[in-house]
Amino acid sequence: MTRSSTPVPLPAASPPRGRRALAITAAAAVALGAAIVGPVAAQAAPAAGDPAVTRAALDPALVMGRGADVPFMEQEAEHATTSGEVIGPDRTAYTLPAEASGRSAVRLDPGEYVEFTLPAAANAITVRYSIPDAPDGGGIRSPLEVTVDGGDPQTMELTSEYSWLYNQYPFTNDPNAQLLHPDWWITECGCVPGEDYVVETPFRPMHFYDEQRMLLGATHPAGSVVRLTAPVGADAAWTVIDLLDSELVAPPLPQPDESVSVTKFGADPTGVRDAAPAFRTAIKWAKRHDVDVFIPAGEFRVSEHLIVDDVTIVGAGNWHSIVFGEEVALKEPAADGSVHTGVGFYGKDAADGGSANVHLSDFAIRGDVRERIDTDQVNGIGGAMSDSTIERLHIEHTKVGLWFDGPMDGVVVRDNVIVDQIADGLNFHTGVVNSVAEGNFVRNTGDDGLAMWAQGDTNAGNAFTGNTVQSPSLANGIAIYGGEDITVSGNLVADPVREGSALHAGARFGAEPFTGTLAFTDNTTVRAGTYELNWNIGLGAIWFYALDRSIDQADVRVTGDHYLDSTYNAIMLVSDWPVRNEVSISGVHLADVRVDGTGTSVVSARVAGSASFENVDARNVGAVGVNNCGSFNFPPSGSEFSLIDLGGNDSSGVNTTGPWMAPWVLPNTITCDDRPPVVAPPAPSAW
Repeated sequence: MTRSSTPVPLPAASPPRGRRALAITAAAAVALGAAIVGPVAAQAAPAAGDPAVTRAALDPALVMGRGADVPFMEQEAEHATTSGEVIGPDRTAYTLPAEASGRSAVRLDPGEYVEFTLPAAANAITVRYSIPDAPDGGGIRSPLEVTVDGGDPQTMELTSEYSWLYNQYPFTNDPNAQLLHPDWWITECGCVPGEDYVVETPFRPMHFYDEQRMLLGATHPAGSVVRLTAPVGADAAWTVIDLLDSELVAPPLPQPDESVSVTKFGADPTGVRDAAPAFRTAIKWAKRHDVDVFIPAGEFRVSEHLIVDDVTIVGAGNWHSIVFGEEVALKEPAADGSVHTGVGFYGKDAADGGSANVHLSDFAIRGDVRERIDTDQVNGIGGAMSDSTIERLHIEHTKVGLWFDGPMDGVVVRDNVIVDQIADGLNFHTGVVNSVAEGNFVRNTGDDGLAMWAQGDTNAGNAFTGNTVQSPSLANGIAIYGGEDITVSGNLVADPVREGSALHAGARFGAEPFTGTLAFTDNTTVRAGTYELNWNIGLGAIWFYALDRSIDQADVRVTGDHYLDSTYNAIMLVSDWPVRNEVSISGVHLADVRVDGTGTSVVSARVAGSASFENVDARNVGAVGVNNCGSFNFPPSGSEFSLIDLGGNDSSGVNTTGPWMAPWVLPNTITCDDRPPVVAPPAPSAW
């Protein structure tokens, strides 16, 4: 999602504070940043037994039935055996623990190791890690030694070439850069910096992690020990291991009947020669003869967009069939503003009629995007594709995994793995209707994990269902910007870091209004409710934001959600300070919701309007149940925001005294604490 290009004024009643410089060094990344939250909740116990398998760094029982059904098993490094140092838990922005799954990881100095005991038979692993940047940016490479049960070592080459961004939006790869926008308000001084303000570089480092996959060459039984060692003499001064995913990968799929292989037209499976001409020829031939295109096992170099329409392209499995390419600078900017191109499968532009009947499955797309340029079309999947399916792909190192520009109708994005993106994981943009993203696993995006953006033409009848989104380093897990009859259900969202949260509905970025029904149903969020950098306040695990217009035309239903271990608030409704008397949020109904732990409140209201609550149960609330500031006018009649108690809104646990919707806060008593202190709750547990 393209971020705002202008700073956002504080919506707070209190003025900005005094000035100070922010001193950060890359070598001290494990301890950098100014504290923005209070004590961090204890880690939830993993599933009983050894080894510990988690989902979103929690006991899987706590998130049962929510999120993607993935073929791998997740194990957190902080629960493993190590000779290194556990870092975190910590949710402070610009730190390595904050961007780690579960907000904790293991740091290895050269010679140190971390060991994982396989919970099931596996022949493949994925390692999520971080190593330092080069002193002047651009990244380094460093080895990681992998052994199983003390056998012969394999070397996994790690890189920081696709991580480490700095500074203000749209960020830079240069750790020595001064402020990109010296006229913007910044939290570091609580001001628009003047000539006397000194920025010590690198400024605001982020996007620390990457991940690497490896086939082990043999199947190892449950109980085998995988040791990851940072070897003596490694180029990296330190290696941080966040987690290990282990998987039993099936052999390559055979070529289907009624298909033609790209190798028939000269595609090189070793990745040495350019395979783009062969792919283009295979696609044209397959369309003409009404057969599928097959990508066999191998690595195929394609550094351009492949235009697809009325064609099926299948691979031998996303561990085996890999389409990769370098980012290529264009001689002159394209009509859409792109200054680079790169590997990607694109439908035709909607203005040219779009594409239809496109089916892509069972291969990987590996890009080469290392910087954020919002005008660039360097996405894994792009364009417009109606009546199409995208299934079981693995997409990494592109700008956005899948960015669809409508109008278009009826795309299904199912069971894909989308990781290590510079911006969004997936975005339904402009006039996308009757489309679904389901069962996808998204991790380490540089912006919204999953988004619908109804800019200029509304989105309608779409659903995000049963997806997992983990560790977006910026913005939201799942964001909905306008639209009609939108459903967000059964998703699991964990560990957003800053300037966003797990679930978001925003009347912003020029989006069309919300109309019809907007339903958030049976979702679970974990360690959400993040820090909003521009406002210097905490957000909610779910937050509604009225900026360009009111949210008052839709029937907004939040039903069956679970908000676990929210850093600040569980539920937030807010407008921006300049428009606080012009917009409102109403028609929001919350029912059968569980709130298990908040750093501050159950509900924070910073807008005019109203919401109703029924059977919203909360425990372990850090501050008051309701922080009701309304529109910050503080009229004698009470807050401009009303909470409607429909009964059953109970509370219990640590830091809780009486029902969270106590009678004295209803219907609209002002209970405004602009920035209440954070009190970390206990770890989530069975309800």
